Amino acid sequence: MIAFEEFSRRVAAVRAQIDAAARAAGRDPACVQLQPVTKNHPADAAIFAARLGLASIGENRVQEAAEKRLQCPHPIRWELIGHLQSNKAKLAVETFDRIQSVDSIKLAGLLNRAAESLGKVLPVLLQINAGQDPAKFGAEPADAPALLEAALATPHLRVEGLMTIAPLSEDPAVAVRTFQNLRAIRDDLSGRFGTPLPELSMGMSGDFAAAIAAGSTLVRIGTALYGAREV
Repeated sequence: MIAFEEFSRRVAAVRAQIDAAARAAGRDPACVQLQPVTKNHPADAAIFAARLGLASIGENRVQEAAEKRLQCPHPIRWELIGHLQSNKAKLAVETFDRIQSVDSIKLAGLLNRAAESLGKVLPVLLQINAGQDPAKFGAEPADAPALLEAALATPHLRVEGLMTIAPLSEDPAVAVRTFQNLRAIRDDLSGRFGTPLPELSMGMSGDFAAAIAAGSTLVRIGTALYGAREV
């Protein structure tokens, strides 16, 4: 685990890159949130982010996050960005302040029931496989309207936007197409259902500039902030 001072320097460097990408796209840098990804790093990774006043962190695994959250007394939002198995829905609702990876009508129903049992309304993002990559989770673009309709009908979920992960590729154009596709899907769904979907969570350490150019409001950064993860 890197030292806090080194983490602070890396955050400043990444923020400068985010600001530059936003300005190049004619956007206000304040509209793009930096979300550190702390998967496979110790609880100190979350503590460092909280100490710097970052708004949220992203975690991929429910149990890992539940254990680390107990070790992090600082106020910061915990968000699930990894695939969620149905049998962990209740623990996920107990652990996370927002779930970005709602990718099926079935999962939306399970999360709604779990949130109801806890007396809360859970903010969520719908994960869309905008790059149509068979190796990635997410609802297919053609299924996005049905997923949104189902999620909007659940009284204990609040849909705040969409999320995607670009396919792994050496061709930067693949990520560009993926992010532009998610933006187009969001715009279509928002108009069709008459509901704002302000959050577009897309872009990671290697492709966040392209995501910001396409309209990302939240970039999920792990390696550039914490270095390589332990397996």
